[in-house]
Amino acid sequence: MKKILVIHNKYKLLGGEDIAVQSEIEILRENFDVRTLIFDNKNIDLFSDIFSFVFNRNPKSLKKLKEEIKDFKPEIVYVHNTWYKASVAILDELKKLNLKTFIKLHNFRYDCTRHFLAKNHFKKSEICEKCGVSKLSFINKYFTDSIFKTFLVLRYGKKYFSLIKENNFNLIVLTAFHKSYLESLGINKENIYTIHNPFKVDTAINENSENYIIYAGRISEEKGVEELIKAFLKSDLNEISLKIIGEGPKLDYLINKYKINKNIELLGAINNSQTKQLISSARAVVTATKLLEGQPTLLCEASSLGVPSIFPKFGGIYEFFPRDVTLSFEQYNYDDLSLKLNELNNEEKMLSEGKKNREYLLNNYGVKSYIAKFIEAINE
Repeated sequence: MKKILVIHNKYKLLGGEDIAVQSEIEILRENFDVRTLIFDNKNIDLFSDIFSFVFNRNPKSLKKLKEEIKDFKPEIVYVHNTWYKASVAILDELKKLNLKTFIKLHNFRYDCTRHFLAKNHFKKSEICEKCGVSKLSFINKYFTDSIFKTFLVLRYGKKYFSLIKENNFNLIVLTAFHKSYLESLGINKENIYTIHNPFKVDTAINENSENYIIYAGRISEEKGVEELIKAFLKSDLNEISLKIIGEGPKLDYLINKYKINKNIELLGAINNSQTKQLISSARAVVTATKLLEGQPTLLCEASSLGVPSIFPKFGGIYEFFPRDVTLSFEQYNYDDLSLKLNELNNEEKMLSEGKKNREYLLNNYGVKSYIAKFIEAINE
């Protein structure tokens, strides 16, 4: 059994990436000897954190890394998020140790945080489709509430991109779209592997859907939640309600604005088990995200349960669905979204779409497919 050390830095708020990493670790453990080195941004160590921010190097994190490597002697190191507690210095250290290292890019933030000038980040648009940040000035103000935090993350991002581009690390991405994007930035295509997040498909599905649809995720501008609500209100779904699960900066605003509508339920944050239960009985799940997503957890979860999805034709999302999927809408065309929502009245079609999506997910994104691709990559 190959020894694999998995490194991940948890986010302050639990999100799809943290859940995906934990699920992947559990599946890897069924096939390899796996040890984890997990950092957590919730744990504040003032001196160590300040040092890390100033020098892009966290001595405590590096010490833990060296101790793990000395004790475990891994053959493969598999790195996920490194901001900020882990620090990019762990990549420098892994290169020095000449350990075979794979870095998984779950999103496109590496490209958003490598520019000090806004014009290089946003190009000709006012909102970045990779991270959802709005253009505010000539400075690339990634953290809109703090120029200080922005400066720190841009220093980090510039160093991070330089490391992954110039040191020929093995990079793992979730979609062919993302691989092509990296190639356009000058990354050697020979160092890029397309390996989806593994997905365990449930053996049983609920064919008796109830009269509601679900959005689950961050409640924010870049996720298009208000646009989704407006499209829903314009549709003909009089007997179907919209349940919105999650938290974020727009939650209170949306609650106050739409609380009088009996067909819209803003549920806030609920646990993953409850969310999955609600999805299993939904007529469909829906997203109006404005972002280039990695692997859409909500949509894949729905497909695994035989529940259809409505989503924008954008980036790599379509790769997780059959080519003849009929419920995708033109990005930013919310009239088209309303029309797709109207199709939910056809229960027979929804059942057929859900089964088709489930079969596609099982054949292309199940655990066996993931393990085969992962073994091929690490053995090259």
